[in-house]
Amino acid sequence: MEMYAYARVSARDQNLERQIAAFIEFGIEKQHIFTDKKSGKDFDRREYKRLMKKLKADDLLVVKSIDRLGRNYDQIIAEWSYITGTLGADILVLDMPLLDTRAKADTLVGKFISDIVLQVLSFVAENERENIRARQAEGIKIAKQNGVKFGRPPKIYSAEFLRIAEEYINKRISSLHAASLLGIKRENFYYHIRKLKQIFI
Repeated sequence: MEMYAYARVSARDQNLERQIAAFIEFGIEKQHIFTDKKSGKDFDRREYKRLMKKLKADDLLVVKSIDRLGRNYDQIIAEWSYITGTLGADILVLDMPLLDTRAKADTLVGKFISDIVLQVLSFVAENERENIRARQAEGIKIAKQNGVKFGRPPKIYSAEFLRIAEEYINKRISSLHAASLLGIKRENFYYHIRKLKQIFI
């Protein structure tokens, strides 16, 4: 049995050290820590793919938090099932100790925990989609009332972008933080925020 860890940040100027320090303190060797500086929108990441080639049955994969694994919850659910089911490895999320599959799935407790994890992630994913759809519908309604004509949009924004944009507009995160989460320059982020406001505000 080997222990591996995976760390991720969205932008090249963000720091991985806090995650790496937590893994070393947990007892994971540096050569078994894989890191990516890339958006979590999907699993098309070089180091993550290298890690998946090494991970095998009874190994343990450690991540600092669930969003370091990814941000697309449907894909997280599929990946979680692949790692714990197909590969037969275990996953531990340090910031949420309940997310620890080392209580094997062939025991009642282990199966219960695994099922709850997947159900919670499914709920979060569906709830996020519903909230985005509701906000988009409300924004379109207001825009139409203000005389905005809708044709084929020149830019389709991802669910992740819309969620982060809402966090920024509601002053819950800074523009610098928002841009870094999206892996774009702050000036580019401002440009797209202005475009969104023209439509929805």
